[in-house]
Amino acid sequence: MLYDGDCGFCRWWVERFHRLAPGAFDIAPLAGAPRRPPGLSPEAYAGSIHYQAPGGEWASAARAAFEAASLAPGRGYLRRVYPLVAPAAEAAYRLVARRRGPAAFLSRLVFGADPEPPRYALTRWGVWRGLALVSALAFASLWLQLDGLIGSGGILPAGRLLAAAKAELGARAYWEFPSVAWLASGDRALHAGCAAGVGVSVAAFFGAFMGPSLLAAWALYLSFGSISQEFLGYQWDILLLELLLLGAVWAPWSPRSRFEREARPAAAGLWLMRWLLFRLMFESGLVKLASGDPSWRAFTALSFHYETQPLPTWLAWYAHQLPVAAHRASVGVMFAVELAAPWLLWLPRRPRVAAFFALTSLQGLIALTGNYTFFNLATLLLCLTALDDALLRRVLPASVAAGLKEPPSRPEPPRAARWARGLLAAAIAVLGLAPLLRMAFGAAPAPLMAAYRAVSPLRSVNGYGLFAVMTTKRMEISVEGSRDGVEWREYVFPYKPGDPLSRPRFVAPHQPRLDWQMWFAALGTCEQNRWFVMFLSRLFEGSAPVRALLANDPFPDEPPRYLRTRFYEYRFTTREQARLGGAWWRRELVGDYCPPLERRLGP
Repeated sequence: MLYDGDCGFCRWWVERFHRLAPGAFDIAPLAGAPRRPPGLSPEAYAGSIHYQAPGGEWASAARAAFEAASLAPGRGYLRRVYPLVAPAAEAAYRLVARRRGPAAFLSRLVFGADPEPPRYALTRWGVWRGLALVSALAFASLWLQLDGLIGSGGILPAGRLLAAAKAELGARAYWEFPSVAWLASGDRALHAGCAAGVGVSVAAFFGAFMGPSLLAAWALYLSFGSISQEFLGYQWDILLLELLLLGAVWAPWSPRSRFEREARPAAAGLWLMRWLLFRLMFESGLVKLASGDPSWRAFTALSFHYETQPLPTWLAWYAHQLPVAAHRASVGVMFAVELAAPWLLWLPRRPRVAAFFALTSLQGLIALTGNYTFFNLATLLLCLTALDDALLRRVLPASVAAGLKEPPSRPEPPRAARWARGLLAAAIAVLGLAPLLRMAFGAAPAPLMAAYRAVSPLRSVNGYGLFAVMTTKRMEISVEGSRDGVEWREYVFPYKPGDPLSRPRFVAPHQPRLDWQMWFAALGTCEQNRWFVMFLSRLFEGSAPVRALLANDPFPDEPPRYLRTRFYEYRFTTREQARLGGAWWRRELVGDYCPPLERRLGP
């Protein structure tokens, strides 16, 4: 390849092409070049780059750039693309050639001073292992609560759900509720499923059958999501499923994965991870505007959010005390991050780094003020896809970076695997458009929506968006029991607000799912929450697994005869109130949530 040695823009890009395809071609400045393309005027020769193919054929200008770049691994398609875009490519090349100074400045601003092309082997390696860690945490958290939630003595037994589904849907139940629990749904089987989930996640973390292990984790988590009803239907649960499926398809499938021996990872996996991050963040901002909620449009939502979110931390109390102007400014920054920063993910290195810092800063602030389980960890993991290996090596300890040296070349995956992954990548990318288009425009093409609904039982291509409508009041349900109807004792939940003097706690990445579901129950009525009625029924029975989900058991010997549910409005105290009484909350009794209940005695 021949280039103008006095042009900084030319030198940078030719060096970039050369490093993209090391050893594929030689480079030399125009002046003193050993070979020159025939038939060119001095002006045409000096005005562009020139590339000579191994067969002797010369190409100039944009075509030369396409020909050289197509020699890089995985970029052979560029030679076939050029005829389709030739007029536009050549026009763009002429425009840049006439303005080399500004083009060089813009190129360095966007791409950086180093012409080394970004590589993502280390990025993928870290994302895969981080995903395995998040998966292990999710399974372990569920395992701690399994018996009380969906066990045979739990609030919503999985076995009853499957039996009812089979009776109502017949064979279609297996697709609508995909789960290995169809084989066995007893308590031992459920515990074995959680243990297996932790096991395969740990195996993937250490590189043992990483692809199959992540696929097994996906199948097991889908199994629990299908049978847990309200308790496993949160945004981070479906986010984890989507992440595990992507990780399973693009992670190495060798028995023992080693960084220096892995085949070159498919680029489609990286782009789909970014596509997922884009949808997650952009839809989170879009849904707030599309909902028409006045508190979001007036930039006042954060005046309520810190005290009305499901499980605030004690730092949320301090954030709530900020002046209204600070809350309004925070909403503006949040919209800028959620709606604008995701677009930077599709740009070169420096804009992507800016997106990384914006998105991770937002996640950090969310994690400091609210307990959103493993959601923030999973999102931070996705944010890593904005960084390339060169940036990661700067922050890794020197000893770790030295042990993760990428060899000069890696083996390519088999062609059949590349085609299969490419087709799957295209399907996932297109299906992900369905919820985005529906949210942005109110509808999506009918065939696309039909395909999206067809695969919806797999919960692995999803729409996202938390807090579309801001809750402006915090209502809490207090459950009290009595043996005589006169003296009442309160059941205390371990993490949700109860005693006004109790300081809000940090509990993430663990999710106390009963505490979380109590927040959702308070948004509706007793009649709308069948699971809550089942919860009260289990308290009447004295179910040990359900009582284990609570912080106390005021009736350890015999269940109460009466239960009542009190409905309170909670608010954070002001600084003055906190100084006087030491309370974090103040509450006001509104009335009963459910009518008082009495346990039937005798047969």
